[in-house]
Amino acid sequence: MKNAYDIIIRPVITEQSMEAVDEKRYVFMVALSANKTQIKDAIEEIFGVKVEKVNTLRMEGKEKRQGAYPAGRRPSYKKAMVKLTADSKTIEFFEGMV
Repeated sequence: MKNAYDIIIRPVITEQSMEAVDEKRYVFMVALSANKTQIKDAIEEIFGVKVEKVNTLRMEGKEKRQGAYPAGRRPSYKKAMVKLTADSKTIEFFEGMV
């Protein structure tokens, strides 16, 4: 079994993801092999909150030029959009960023 910190890699801090913090929605970059149940358990363990729903999205790495040929790629990654329950506390990490 993986450690919770191996599943959750880092939060995604963008303008769009910060607007959703008011609705208790948070976005994290997660391990490619992690499933929704593992992500839910990891978020609940790390932050001490109750997760209502997890949506995941695999992002293919962008193609970048590496000289003339061959074109290289950035690494692919997986994002998880996490919605907390209404009675759950917020994640304190995101408090000062909104």
